[in-house]
Amino acid sequence: MSFIYSPPTQPYLDIIYQDQQLVVFNKPSGLLTVPGKAIEHKDSLEYRARLVWPEIRLVHRLDMSTSGIVIMALTADSQRQLNWQFQLRQTKKHYIANVWGHLTAKTGTIDLPLVCDWPNRPKQKVCYEHGKPSLTHYQVITQDKDSSRIMLTPVTGRSHQLRVHMQWLGHPILGDKFYAHSEAFVKTNRLQLHAESLTISHPELKNEIQFNCPCPF
Repeated sequence: MSFIYSPPTQPYLDIIYQDQQLVVFNKPSGLLTVPGKAIEHKDSLEYRARLVWPEIRLVHRLDMSTSGIVIMALTADSQRQLNWQFQLRQTKKHYIANVWGHLTAKTGTIDLPLVCDWPNRPKQKVCYEHGKPSLTHYQVITQDKDSSRIMLTPVTGRSHQLRVHMQWLGHPILGDKFYAHSEAFVKTNRLQLHAESLTISHPELKNEIQFNCPCPF
């Protein structure tokens, strides 16, 4: 069955914060962060934001299926400073996820190198020979009969990092069409992964500022 892109439109843009230097959005699950190559994939958070702020600039992105905080810059200098913070791992962020099963340890760290699985793009895979270092901390919040709610804190920012790390641990994120087994995939109608909190140093004011967006699932 072929994929049909049908992003949510209500609300069209969910703005958490804005000033003269940056805008912070709550991206819904199902909306691309940036336009895809095909014309039918043009609709995206960046495209919608550019209709309001033609000068807006990308800083980072979330997977289409992941919801939560995305920050964009309104000036070239703000973009450079924010990009620098992400590259130097000076930002603080965490995600909320519902995963399959019960984790043995209530807290832990996953340190596995990741590389693109080229024959199966956009999937990623663990590769000790060619993979880039990838580090994730996790903490169990609650558990129910057959799943766990956890907080994920990525130290690095590799593509699909949280999704592959949880799959490798034996606890794929619920609703994950790429990495979850069939039982975990059909348990929910969306990927249960949400970028809940992001802390940065304001590019102009230089003070630490934290953005929070409550998990919708």
